[in-house]
Amino acid sequence: MIKILFVCHGNICRSPMAEFIMRDIIRKHNCSDKFVINSRALSTEEIGNGMYPNAFKILDEKGILVGNHKACLISKFDFDNYDYIIVMDDYNLSNIINMFGYSDKVYKLLYFLGSNSSIDDPWYTRDFEKAYEDILKGCEALYTFLEKNNKIY
Repeated sequence: MIKILFVCHGNICRSPMAEFIMRDIIRKHNCSDKFVINSRALSTEEIGNGMYPNAFKILDEKGILVGNHKACLISKFDFDNYDYIIVMDDYNLSNIINMFGYSDKVYKLLYFLGSNSSIDDPWYTRDFEKAYEDILKGCEALYTFLEKNNKIY
């Protein structure tokens, strides 16, 4: 079982988008039974809130199934029990390191595309289409990485 946790600031835009996009990718590859995919927040300000409407809307428009989502704060248990902790930007990365220490299981999502770039927060940019495209590319690259490294089968 491969356990992946996507993390962003509030867990209402980028990380739940990544969670549901990745679930869609693995469903299309018929290997959902080999994964646990979730998302969490680094901040308490949105805990309990649902996915931001514009984030939900873009996934719905793209045909991505979205489950019932409520923002949840990352815990030490999460950090210890997931195989991959995938963050969206440098701020998320530094917060994870400050909270739990350095770990070789923490990556920025676009790392899997060979990039050190961040996924801009659409809460501020208002560009949910770009966030979707970047997250989709990152998740597809993550899946390919796992497949090439024989992590899936």
